[in-house]
Amino acid sequence: MRRVYQNIDKYNDGCMVLIPEEAEDMWHAYNLVAVGDVLKSTTIRKVQNESATGSVSASKVRTVLTIRVEAIDFDTQACVLRVKGRNIAENQYVKMGAYHTLDLELNRKFTLEKHWDSITLERIDTACDPAQNADLAAIVMQEGLGHLCLVTSSMTLVKAKIETNIPRKRKGMCAQHDKGLMKFYDQMIQAVRRHVNFEIVKCLLIASPGFVKDQFFSYMLDQAVKNDWKDILENKSRCVLAHSSSGFKHSLKEVLQDPSMANRLADTKALGEVKALDDFYNMLVNDPDRAVYGIKPVEKASDLLAIETLMVSDELFRSRDIPKRQRYVALVDKVKENGAEVKIFSSLHVSGEQLGQLTGVAALLRYPIPEEDEVDGVSDSED
Repeated sequence: MRRVYQNIDKYNDGCMVLIPEEAEDMWHAYNLVAVGDVLKSTTIRKVQNESATGSVSASKVRTVLTIRVEAIDFDTQACVLRVKGRNIAENQYVKMGAYHTLDLELNRKFTLEKHWDSITLERIDTACDPAQNADLAAIVMQEGLGHLCLVTSSMTLVKAKIETNIPRKRKGMCAQHDKGLMKFYDQMIQAVRRHVNFEIVKCLLIASPGFVKDQFFSYMLDQAVKNDWKDILENKSRCVLAHSSSGFKHSLKEVLQDPSMANRLADTKALGEVKALDDFYNMLVNDPDRAVYGIKPVEKASDLLAIETLMVSDELFRSRDIPKRQRYVALVDKVKENGAEVKIFSSLHVSGEQLGQLTGVAALLRYPIPEEDEVDGVSDSED
């Protein structure tokens, strides 16, 4: 997504001019546009013209329309966002108050005017910053050469290139070679710790010819234990090892094109959400007082600072009920302020669908909270 212009006041009201540049940007646009917003974009309108003789002809004209959004439909197959609403600005082809549907498409500029809450502003930052959109980090390496890349759906960003001369192995003279190799591995580890943000990156791919990847991964874990690097230790399950023909950047393409590798990467990326949901179900069975779902029980747990992990479906932030949408935004903000972890599930993923069956909001608690006399159950989500 490209942000062309932004004008937002201190109350977070204002407009942005945006251009979706890839398929994923249309998904971001779907999450940004809400009922009640003002949307401006170019469109094709069929116009009837009557001649002096009374004959009527129809033609299509391109014009710019500004509508107040009333309905939104996202066609995932065609990658088109259809937004319906009433015209609210003077136009020579469309009367004020007339209904029209704007089609937002790739590489077509649109202006969105709304109240920008913390969720939508965070989504804009994610969509407009390629590094924020890179949920895959990759290392391609061979002895003495390594590239650390952040991979998005449209580009590969090289964040670090490590090149070191490593003495050759000679009979009875392995110490210099091993010392050079450890120095090279140390530099690669520092690049990982500097450039890989595991809050965004869901998977770290390590690829090399031979056993270099295995030696490096083992050495990295040993150093993490020795130095108590929690960022590495807590995310070692996100690492996937693969074979590549060399340590040059172009070798990454062949690794990513392997269908079996694509499936492994997809499973690893979804690991965090799937694990959180599994933990929730296990807690529901083994210690039900520490697992709650539904907006009222979760809000109560938040008020008591009891939430350890909050899980929310992104579908709730697209609710047509603006107060309801604001309620979930406020909940997420409060939970983050209290230092708890927040996981926002995509409603298009299997894990998001499962969470949707649990009202779309659930939480794992640090400690049990007292039960209310009246339990509203699943119907709480409709409040």
